[in-house]
Amino acid sequence: MIKFIQYPKCSTCIRAKKWLESHGVDFEDRHIVENNPSAEELKAWHQISGLPLKKFFNTSGKLYKEMCLKDKLPQMSDEEMYDLLATDGMMVKRPIIVGDDFVLVGFKEGEWEEKLL
Repeated sequence: MIKFIQYPKCSTCIRAKKWLESHGVDFEDRHIVENNPSAEELKAWHQISGLPLKKFFNTSGKLYKEMCLKDKLPQMSDEEMYDLLATDGMMVKRPIIVGDDFVLVGFKEGEWEEKLL
């Protein structure tokens, strides 16, 4: 069963959850703030996803902007970024889908159809 990591008040997460339900996709729901991903989980998901690590940051989020991360990330190591992401679920781009051999970050319907249907 896939894991659906999301924030219930996020409009994109709400749309994504409705999409999963309307397509009959079974999933385990995880609240990203109450159960924040660990640095180890983030590292594993990053490696499976094949995406640049920056894609795991919620670049439109308040914390990202307050911390001026746009300027700081290029100087940070991957380990520092994993540790930073693990400090607060609001720092992490959402929703995240974790399957056995894939990870999807953000809600892109075409990508989700390809992997989940």
